[in-house]
Amino acid sequence: MNRLTTSGAGYDLARFPEDPRDPFRAWDAADEYLLRRLEGTDEPEPVDLSGTVVVVGDRWGALSTVLAGHRLVQITDSYLAQRATLANLDRNGVAADAVHLLSARDAPPDRIDVLLVRVPKSLALLEDQLHRLAPAVHAGTVVIGTGMVKEIHTSTLKLFERIIGPTRTSLAVKKARLIFCTPDPALPRTPSPWPYRYELPESVGPVSGRTVTNHAGIFCAERLDIGTRFFLGHLPARSGPDRVLDLGCGNGVVGLSAALANPEATVTFIDESYQAVASAEETFRANTGPDAKAEFVVGDGPAQLPPASVDLVLNNPPFHSHQATTDATARTMFHGARTVLRQGGELWVVGNRHLGYHTQLRRIFGNCTTVAGDPKFVVLCAVKR
Repeated sequence: MNRLTTSGAGYDLARFPEDPRDPFRAWDAADEYLLRRLEGTDEPEPVDLSGTVVVVGDRWGALSTVLAGHRLVQITDSYLAQRATLANLDRNGVAADAVHLLSARDAPPDRIDVLLVRVPKSLALLEDQLHRLAPAVHAGTVVIGTGMVKEIHTSTLKLFERIIGPTRTSLAVKKARLIFCTPDPALPRTPSPWPYRYELPESVGPVSGRTVTNHAGIFCAERLDIGTRFFLGHLPARSGPDRVLDLGCGNGVVGLSAALANPEATVTFIDESYQAVASAEETFRANTGPDAKAEFVVGDGPAQLPPASVDLVLNNPPFHSHQATTDATARTMFHGARTVLRQGGELWVVGNRHLGYHTQLRRIFGNCTTVAGDPKFVVLCAVKR
């Protein structure tokens, strides 16, 4: 846990789930830069926050916690960001209902007076969010984006300009930058191009040639990523009434393949992204019959499932948290998978060879077998003894 100090107060903040080994803070210089601008520290006047304030993409709830005294609406695609927000509000003595939490799938407020955008890693997610928010923005809306310099590109600014109105940027401070956008209500509004659909290639098992639905923001939304493609070619052949978990499901292609290969299975799709779970459900419904059995859960890994309730876990873990490279998410997923697996149940993982997941799996499960590999990827299997 670290303490963020503003001109008005100090706030104890942490990421979620809180991990004493995590070297990263719950905020960065981009959040600090935006807060100083709102307070008027670097400008003659503070920003008027008396109207409806919407914060988009607040990564760990730092902005929402500091601004909770205003009529604040937080919009995020991340379940973990929502949990972090609630935890940070609580540790700073702020009531949970001080911030109205919405997901990226929810309808935004009808009117927005101040729009604060933490620029996401995914340009597609930013595009879709701006399209959703544009009808609620009026000529007097204050629109400010923030991000680290490496996160803000010419394409980022063009999105603001095309969807909201004229856009300029601030000087860089501590490698962070602000985006100032003046809403133009006369701009012609086109619908969001998302979701995007494409047909899977041949030679990827039961899902060959199937159509996939991808909402904005999910990993590799415009094509099948090579790691998943390798995984699809080496999934276990099983039959019977298995309980299968597609952990970190993304668009659900891996879980769909398991369901098509074994119609008796019940597949649970879990991801911390609301957009991902929506993608997985639409992909599954479009490619299976009415008798196919599936559950769709937005959550923190398998924590919502009963212990010892799953026969097979399939996992392609991420190794980035926003811009940071970390194995913390994979480690949490592996521990969670072991908890929900029955005795004799199996965790199958695909990952880049250099990440060394076999070492973690042996430490957690006591065993690990290499099922397949090429110069870039490996498919690993660990059994709960």
